[in-house]
Amino acid sequence: MLGLENRLKLYGFNNLTKTLSFNIYDICYAKSPREQQDYIKYIDEQYNTERLTKILCDVTDAIGAHVLNISKQDYEPQGASVTLLVSEEHLDKADIDESCNMRYASAKTDIAGHLDKSHLTVHTYPEFHPDNAITTFRVDIDVSTCGEITPLKSLDYLIGSFDSDIITIDYRVRGFTRDEKGKKLFIDHDITSIQDYIAKETLDRYDTIDVNVYQSNIFHTKMMIKEIFLQNYLFNTDTYELAPKRRLEINDLLRREMIEIFSGQNIFN
Repeated sequence: MLGLENRLKLYGFNNLTKTLSFNIYDICYAKSPREQQDYIKYIDEQYNTERLTKILCDVTDAIGAHVLNISKQDYEPQGASVTLLVSEEHLDKADIDESCNMRYASAKTDIAGHLDKSHLTVHTYPEFHPDNAITTFRVDIDVSTCGEITPLKSLDYLIGSFDSDIITIDYRVRGFTRDEKGKKLFIDHDITSIQDYIAKETLDRYDTIDVNVYQSNIFHTKMMIKEIFLQNYLFNTDTYELAPKRRLEINDLLRREMIEIFSGQNIFN
């Protein structure tokens, strides 16, 4: 990445806005209505506001920002949100909301964090299919920063924080800043693809597609897990409890769900 302090001399403040939208889908098979409800309850417990807050705070550390304020909320019947406001520069404790000192305390599942120039949000959406026992857990994370810090540094951590079967990532740089001669700069770092910022060992596990609009500094990457290890997708069921034919059927259901989400189309109706 291009370092502003080494290569760019700016006139005034860097007011470029860099926004990363990160969506993950975790697919699971729960064979009965009771198990589907138990799965939703399990997900709500696993990704409550306490854990989501920690994830966002870790992202804040990874991008080199500082938390100013945290807002969080659990929803009924399920779901959570967290928002953080963050700053690029370190601030005195007197300037920080007292709730930030409690950021790892138990809380509901909606969380928000605020920066003086930036913010992070996360929302969860568990749901299940009414007929075929497939359940889906979606997490939406948005990281918006101004100045030199960039949210791209957090990608590997975010992918590793969830059971990520399908991943959709959007990144956009908006606005402009000026160099010391007054020339407009519409981006302050090198990027050809979001994949440039994801570890190779992570990319090797996924099929990926890019759709980029370089002249507008808009980047889009979709990822779908390559291999399905069935036991990892069964809720409260052991693979060996299932007949071989049923295993193949469930594997097909899981793959179909992933393909439709990945493509954004109802292909198998």
